Amino acid sequence: MNGSNSGANSQLILALSKGRIFDDTLPLLEAAGITVKDNPETSRKLILATNDPNVRVIIVRATDVPTYVQYGAADFGVAGKDVLLEHGGEGLYQPIDLNIAACRMAVAVQAGFDYATAVRQGARLRVATKFVETAREHFAAKGVHVDLIKLYGSMELAPLVGLSDAIVDVVSTGNTLRANNLVEVEHIMEISSRLVVNQAALKLKRERLQPIIEAFERASKNQG
Repeated sequence: MNGSNSGANSQLILALSKGRIFDDTLPLLEAAGITVKDNPETSRKLILATNDPNVRVIIVRATDVPTYVQYGAADFGVAGKDVLLEHGGEGLYQPIDLNIAACRMAVAVQAGFDYATAVRQGARLRVATKFVETAREHFAAKGVHVDLIKLYGSMELAPLVGLSDAIVDVVSTGNTLRANNLVEVEHIMEISSRLVVNQAALKLKRERLQPIIEAFERASKNQG
């Protein structure tokens, strides 16, 4: 589980995804005295140096962060609750909700689609989503029969072209839904991002990791 970095006990690798999570994690890193030297939006580098020679940041897809941490290719990372629920969280220590990249998981349909009646009448709904496990649990708990269609992006398109009756997706402002004539019809859960730590790294590199975890925790409380 501790992967290829187990020999270098002083070297720490943090896995982040580009975009909001990266931007929102920067102040937490600064609270721990760590500054990232490159901007992933302008640099093609996937391994970013910091002001600490023993701390590097790797840029990966959001859905891959838990996997890199689970197998020890990264010692710790930041991942959304949505991603962690799909991953299952195996092999990960999740000490802190960082109160960053807040959004919500919701069901949305094309404006004019009578979702409530369809559900009440026991219709079998086609639902497009990237979050298959979360969607399955949500609809099963409600006793709603669904056919789940796994997509990897542009969720909003599915109801517009008849691929699905509804979507389950992460919503931040709701602007993308409105721009595509979709409306939220059901709130599933609030989402924020969490610190995840490789369990072997927590034992082998505790001396290096613990001060960073504590700095993240103090800074995240100020944001909450």
